[in-house]
Parts: sequence; C-alpha cells; structure tokens
Amino acid sequence: MKTDLLDKFGKWGADFLGVKYPIMCGAMTWVSTPELVAAVCNAGGFACMAGGNTPIEILEKQIKETKRLTDKPFALNLITIAPLYKDHLKLAVELEVPFIIFAGSFPRKSEVKVAKEAGAKVMCFASTHSIAMRMLDFGAEALILEGMEAGGHVGHVTLTILIQQVLFEVDEVPIFTAGGLGTGKICAHMLLMGASGVQLGTKFAVAEESCAHPMFKEAFIKANARDAVSTPQFDSRLPVVAVRALRNQSTVQFGELQMKLINMLERSEINREEAQYKVEEFWVGRLRDAVIDGDVSHGSLMSGQSVGLVNEVKPVSAIMEELVTDIEAELQRVAGKFV
Repeated sequence: MKTDLLDKFGKWGADFLGVKYPIMCGAMTWVSTPELVAAVCNAGGFACMAGGNTPIEILEKQIKETKRLTDKPFALNLITIAPLYKDHLKLAVELEVPFIIFAGSFPRKSEVKVAKEAGAKVMCFASTHSIAMRMLDFGAEALILEGMEAGGHVGHVTLTILIQQVLFEVDEVPIFTAGGLGTGKICAHMLLMGASGVQLGTKFAVAEESCAHPMFKEAFIKANARDAVSTPQFDSRLPVVAVRALRNQSTVQFGELQMKLINMLERSEINREEAQYKVEEFWVGRLRDAVIDGDVSHGSLMSGQSVGLVNEVKPVSAIMEELVTDIEAELQRVAGKFV
C-alpha cells in the first residue's frame, strides 16, 4: 500500500513511536489485553496497555505476554490517582516498558524523571491548555490532547478548542490528538492541522481481537453519537469526575444517587467525605460487568461519541487498513486541490 503523504505528514509521530503509522489505540481498562495491544502493534500501529488498578502480579504477566506477542514498541498507561500507581511505575521501570503514559491527574516531576532515566519515552495527557503547559514543564516528550468527546474519564474542553490553544501554539514536542476520532478522513485532517498522530479507542473496542463481550460490542454498534453521555455533577458539594459512557439504567441510577446524597448532606445525615466515597463506590466493578459479563443495562459502557461511527466488528488488521487507506486518500484529495 502506497502511503506517500501519510509517511510525510506522519513522519514525526511515527518516528517518535517507532512504528509504521502514527495511529494509536488508547488504553481501555478490561479491553486493552495483550492480544489487542499486540494486534495493533503488529498491524503497524501503536497501542497502550491500561494500568488502571490492576494487581501487580497480573500486570506483570500482561506486560510479559505483550512482549511475547509482539516485538514492536507499546505503552503502559498509568493512572496517577490509582492506589497501586507507584507500584505500577516501579514495575514499568523494572520491566523496561518502552513507553509510559501518565494519565488521571498530574505525575510528580520526579516521577517523570524516573521513567525517562529508565529509558522509557514519556507521554502525558492534556485536557486543558494549562495541563499541557505543566506537563511540558515536567519533561513530557509528547502530549496527547484529549477532547471531551472521548470515552471514559474526560475533561470539559472540546478537541477543536484544544487544537487551537495547544496544537497551533506548541511545536517542541510531538502532539497526538484524541477524542471523537473515528474515520481515516478526520485523522488525515488532524495531520494536516499539525498533529503528529492520532489516538482512537472506541473503534478498537469492538475489534475481533477485543475481549469485550458480544453484547458490549453490539451495544456500541447500535448506539448513536448522542447516546454517549458524560456523567453530570448536580452540586459542587458533591464533586463528580466526568465519565463518558453509553446511556443506560446505570446512568439514571447514578443521577438518583447524587440527588439522594445531596439531600442527605443538606440534612447533615452524612458528611462530604462519606458522600464522595459512595459516589466513587457506585461505579466499582460496573465496567467489568459490561465488558466481561455483557451487562449492558447496569454495567458501565465507557464510550466516546465516535461510537456513532462504529458499525461492525472487524479484525484489527482490517481496521488499520481502512484507516490508513482513508487517510492517504484524503491527503491525496486535498493535495489535488493545490495542483
């Protein structure tokens, strides 16, 4: 497959990642197994394992299994607010994971230094302009600009704004864009605007190699973009970390829980810390219920708005071929307008 323009516009990102195509599969808890990660890497892309709060012994097995399944570079996504975060970072350093991506909140500057001194390339998520600048100051070697259109835990700024605030203003490190990307055509225009590469998640969640339950995949295929909603916060006294997922019975129950807890706070029947714990406790295990057990009514169907562009289950190789072909075709189409 000839990819002359993709090779040109995606060179910085591809060289940084050490891959053929600067197309990343984002980390998805329970979904990003060694099989899916390796499949994307072996197809010429780049994939991220999800650290989450995986027990150390299981994460160690997953890293070693991924290395067995592919000789290509991959990343481990570390959630800085996870209870096992420091143990995960130590394990990543010991096992010489080639890329470490810090997510969830801010890593310490010293932690970024530890990762880099161990030989890992460091990438950081940025959901706002200020976070992007702070991560660069901490030593990030690349940024992933993630708009609120993405699935899972998200910020409150759209990708189009982040592109104008960060992508157009920062040129010292590769910048990858994420959030709402579901086709090769839009990925081509990300490259034309200066992105070094792109990250997609929802599209790969329904790949044949994804371990997700058939009911989970079917829910994605049937869903429209408007079905992927972000959890609201009803009252500042009860902080809620926004999560984008498909609307189902859990979404309704979560709203009802917030209203109940707010009323209890007003009557001093519960303190803020206890209420916050109950908010966080609500979602514990619900992602697994959806991904592994197929409970699409009460489980958490974390999905980006690009779910409206997902319409079939395909092998990773076919997904990658479609993306690459469409990116190159769109770049050629645009180039033709200047001839």
